[in-house]
Amino acid sequence: MNAGETDIFDLKGLTTALDDKADYSLRRALEAVRVHLGMQVAYVSEFVGDRTYFREVDAPGLEHVVKPGDSMPLDYVYCKRILDGQLPELMPDVLDVPDAASMAFTTDMGIRAHMSVPITLKDGQTHGMFCCISTEPQPSLNQRDLKMMRAVAELTAVIIGREIEAKTEHRTNHERIQKVLGDDELSIVLQPIFRIADNRLLGFECLSRFSGPEDWTPDVWFKLAADVGLGTELEMRAVEKGLALLDQLPSELYLTLNVSPETVISGAVTKAISTKQGRRVVLEITEHASVEDYSALGTALNDIRAGGVRLAVDDAGAGYASLRHILALQPDIIKLDISLTRNIQDDLARHALAAALVHFGRETKSQILAEGVETASELEALRALGVETAQGYFLGRPMPYEEANRLAAKMKLASRPRPKLVTPGTAVAS
Repeated sequence: MNAGETDIFDLKGLTTALDDKADYSLRRALEAVRVHLGMQVAYVSEFVGDRTYFREVDAPGLEHVVKPGDSMPLDYVYCKRILDGQLPELMPDVLDVPDAASMAFTTDMGIRAHMSVPITLKDGQTHGMFCCISTEPQPSLNQRDLKMMRAVAELTAVIIGREIEAKTEHRTNHERIQKVLGDDELSIVLQPIFRIADNRLLGFECLSRFSGPEDWTPDVWFKLAADVGLGTELEMRAVEKGLALLDQLPSELYLTLNVSPETVISGAVTKAISTKQGRRVVLEITEHASVEDYSALGTALNDIRAGGVRLAVDDAGAGYASLRHILALQPDIIKLDISLTRNIQDDLARHALAAALVHFGRETKSQILAEGVETASELEALRALGVETAQGYFLGRPMPYEEANRLAAKMKLASRPRPKLVTPGTAVAS
């Protein structure tokens, strides 16, 4: 190649290709550089101990010579000597460099042209090398080519640095979730659910709380667990704790357990719920990511519902995804999202949408439950619409099991019919 060709190398386009939205495409970078320089082999190496590993390789037709995953001793290849300044980064003809020409690597591989620059991470550590090789001399290679290759190596270092950071973060987060599980840092609080018409306590929703130092909401914890492959384990810990409380609550009350589609499909929920518990359990489907397979989810839910478990879908009125869930899963309970119940008494649009969902519930025999009820005005508006059940801070905040059990006993006592007063001297009908 001539000097002018170096100036038209699409470095801007390559920057885009190496961005984090391009699957960290080091191979594309290698191909672009190799073709531009007229070389036969391009590779990115990584130093591990006293060896260099070929992480990515672009060598069409020469895959039998070198491929990703191969490794060689550092003393055998040029890398260490280039870093030590004993060999130049640019060698248009290796035979013109006596120290390189005398190496076994040169004769074994038939190398005649070589260009190599270090991949230096932002902490100053040399991760490996960005290299190009040809079995023919390349006299047109020059300092501008070397400058271009250094620029690509810098971009490669950014990509590798991001990957290393991501792996470190993944490992740290995985260890953190394992600590939550190992140290039993997850506990359950219960938020009461009432029938609006007569203020009767129907059950509780199980909500997770975490005792660690991080000020994270439960959804952050569960998403973190899902991201590191421990989502089902953490969800099932919450499910198991909830089911343990169920057996201690009055038999007429139910518990709502939150589970993701992935956990349902895994079959773990089906195994955890006993036949005796089924009729007192409501599964609320949560979603950290879109449902990929409604068929598999539906099949798993059918098995669970056959045992008497009811199904709830959350966030109705909050977006298209929740409506899709409702249509696909045909839940027993449709939960109106807090964004819909908030100030519903003063908002015509919220009122109209809630009314439509209430009508839908009647037609499909689905119970409507309003979440996030925080004022008497909201509760009255929901009552007027025909919403059957509700939960929220106005009705009861999430509480520990002991407090929930006291509430259940209190509500049961209040709902008992009072004994008939008998006037002294009056016979009581038998």
